[in-house]
Amino acid sequence: MSPLRPFPYRLYFIRHGETDWNVAGRLQGQMDVPLNGRGRDQAACAGRALRSHIGADFANVIADTDFCASPMLRACETMKIARAAMGLSPRPFAMDDRLKEIAFGQWEGMTWAAIKQRDPLGVKERNADKWGFVPPDGESYALLTERVKPWLESLSGDTIAVSHGGVARVFLTLLAGMDPDVAPAAEIIQGRVLLFEGGTSTWL
Repeated sequence: MSPLRPFPYRLYFIRHGETDWNVAGRLQGQMDVPLNGRGRDQAACAGRALRSHIGADFANVIADTDFCASPMLRACETMKIARAAMGLSPRPFAMDDRLKEIAFGQWEGMTWAAIKQRDPLGVKERNADKWGFVPPDGESYALLTERVKPWLESLSGDTIAVSHGGVARVFLTLLAGMDPDVAPAAEIIQGRVLLFEGGTSTWL
């Protein structure tokens, strides 16, 4: 995998807010699950934090900033709420299928405890290679990298993106040089903004 550095723009990344499946520990993948109340609060918190970080020149900066979200319900809800918390209209923003969450295939909707019972060999294989392992009918982080890298290469300016934990972990490898063996375990915090700039990543 070749890193995408130096990256010439600022990318403000927001993970979607919490859902009931997050609370239950179910793998969401590409299942469409709405935000819960705490998730809506987290989305608003991220929007306020972003406005505060940009500061007094917010109107000028935001006029030159693109907005793009995964088309999945939890991401679009987060984007709308975050924009409103910034003092913007909930729309417009672009959507791009390449920002969808990593696909867990037949494991989607299940907890890790259930997966360990149903597919212990698959769990063992995943633990041995979390970056390269492909769940049944699903997608590996390596395959996800092939999906999202062209999206990064298509950007033409500073961007605010709302997407998913798996996508953020790939961004950490492509934009901040994180080792692919480490990235799958990286914590991607809901309600916070992750800034990628100049080959580094910083939580705001």
